[in-house]
Amino acid sequence: MAMGLNDPDLLKSALSGNRRDLSKILTSIEDGGSFEVGAQDPWTLGVTGPPGVGKSSLIGRLISSWVDRGERVAVLAVDPSSPNSGGALLADRLRMGDIDSGDSVFVRSLATRNHPGGLASCLSPMIGCLAACGWSRIVIETVGSGQSEIRIVAFADRVLLVDGPDRGDVVQAEKAGIMELADIIAINKSDLPNSKQAADSVRSAIGLSHGSQPPVHLVSAHDGSGVDKLLEEIESCPGSHLRGRLRARERMLSVWDSRLLDHPKLNEVLDALGTGSITLDEAVESLK
Repeated sequence: MAMGLNDPDLLKSALSGNRRDLSKILTSIEDGGSFEVGAQDPWTLGVTGPPGVGKSSLIGRLISSWVDRGERVAVLAVDPSSPNSGGALLADRLRMGDIDSGDSVFVRSLATRNHPGGLASCLSPMIGCLAACGWSRIVIETVGSGQSEIRIVAFADRVLLVDGPDRGDVVQAEKAGIMELADIIAINKSDLPNSKQAADSVRSAIGLSHGSQPPVHLVSAHDGSGVDKLLEEIESCPGSHLRGRLRARERMLSVWDSRLLDHPKLNEVLDALGTGSITLDEAVESLK
């Protein structure tokens, strides 16, 4: 096991269960540090969907059920960044209630840092680190920005799409992007009107596609209805082996984007582009 940190005691402490030192390691990874472990087979679930449909609240319900089953659950909750400051509210854990107060739950909020697709390449070593430290269920919650969310397949072996009945035409909103890649679809807020109609619309839309069709569940994070059945569906869902090429593509693009954003000449080139002193093609060439 090798790690790009200079403190082996920190790593040993994290592996033995010290949450504070685990957080320090994740911060180092987020800032560009390396983390390499031996063969790992982490259990990962990507939870995506548009803002406001209750992803965080639903994850909180799932976590409670997992903990009752003896699982140790880690959540990487990605929040959007300010395009000016690069900062983020990082408030997902507030919506999850007090679920991260016990030893069996670890919630880490991450800023997108304006990374294209909303998911940075540092997620992969973070997942490896969490798996090495004994977290048996690793959940990645995306920012929820429409079709760009397909990048979640680069990091999660199973994908849960969450939507709601109060967003108008659900199918039109999602179109063909993430809906085609979801392993399971949950219509949250089933206690609200039109939830069944929304679920029927989704089933009708995916019924027109070829191949296997993801199951659609009506759930309510508010009162817990349907959550147990959803959890059983998630647990029985095998990690997808059908996305190999797409997964590799999205991982490569994620690394490519990260290197571009970290390029030492990026701001200089952006300033030149802004003044019109160089063309876009010249800008790209100068960053190779």
